[in-house]
Amino acid sequence: MTHPYRLIDEAAVPSPALIFFPEIIRRNIAEVIAMAGGPGRLRPHCKTHKTLELTRMQLDAGVLKHKCATLAEAEMLAMADAPEVLIAYPLVGPNIHRFAKLILKYPRTEFAAIADHPAMVQALSAVVSANGLSVEVLADINVGQDRTGIDLAGAAELVPLIARSPGLRPSGFHVYDGHNNMEHHEDREAAVRALLTPVLTLRAKLEKAGYPVPRIVCGGTPSFPIYAAIKDVPGLECSPGTYVLHDFGYGSKYADLGAVMPAAVLLTRVISKPTANRVTLDLGTKAVASDPPAGKRVQLLDFAPHTPVGHNEEHYIVETAHADRYQPGDVVYAIPAHICPTVALHKEALIAEQGLIVGSWPIIARDRVLTV
Repeated sequence: MTHPYRLIDEAAVPSPALIFFPEIIRRNIAEVIAMAGGPGRLRPHCKTHKTLELTRMQLDAGVLKHKCATLAEAEMLAMADAPEVLIAYPLVGPNIHRFAKLILKYPRTEFAAIADHPAMVQALSAVVSANGLSVEVLADINVGQDRTGIDLAGAAELVPLIARSPGLRPSGFHVYDGHNNMEHHEDREAAVRALLTPVLTLRAKLEKAGYPVPRIVCGGTPSFPIYAAIKDVPGLECSPGTYVLHDFGYGSKYADLGAVMPAAVLLTRVISKPTANRVTLDLGTKAVASDPPAGKRVQLLDFAPHTPVGHNEEHYIVETAHADRYQPGDVVYAIPAHICPTVALHKEALIAEQGLIVGSWPIIARDRVLTV
């Protein structure tokens, strides 16, 4: 077989199953650290893996700063003793009170938040100060994705507001450019350079006025190679996340991610051959993410040329002129197009070492609430 994922003990593995390969994960982590120029320039997002074990692998590699979207993810990182955790998602409503409880419960972790609106700053300040806490807050800057964030003019006023607010300390910018996902490196580089120039101008203006901007947390996996190459901006932190497990969607699009390769696969089986040219697998939308377009959600490895024709909750149906090669029960390996939501569909990941399943890792941060 041409792929490196086949298991010796596959007959004992129930399907569909999510499988992690730690040896490849370790190589991916080392590759990204090398690209960044050291672990200190990284603040990876944990949304891809959501596991204590993989967090600890990054900590062991010297990656001490981390980023997340949910309070459950933040708590998972704290459980792993991550020293610095940025919740890069707006905190509103009861989540602000949960944030304060999280800080009190895990004093060994320094938590930070983002803000993109004065009302958010005021609400956060009220809860944090009432609990006798002091937290860092990054201004979330909208650099063109128009999903969250405040424009540069608004950020020029928001940072002083953060500085004046009891319990809050301005600590930089959060600059996420998920829309800069062009396939060609040159196009992404041009887009990053264009957005970064005014951000740095604002930084200089604020620092001249006495407001510190010690860090700029930038990008995701697609724009990571661009930010990683920028070594002359003090405090620039790169925030890739997908790289630890990687997937078919990014792997087929971004050649500049170096030697990073998929470290998570799905083991599925043929469950039916309803017609002479159809094969149905137990790889439904409850096992692999359905946010990519239909027909582009998974790559079947070492499988005959085929066309996806159906995808339901428990079924993945393909048409192939070579359906006679397959029988019910046959094992097929697949790489998801979008690994992050795929992982969240599974309660645990099986762990493969040297072709054998040696254990499992619970996907604990797939839940919205752990203890806080």
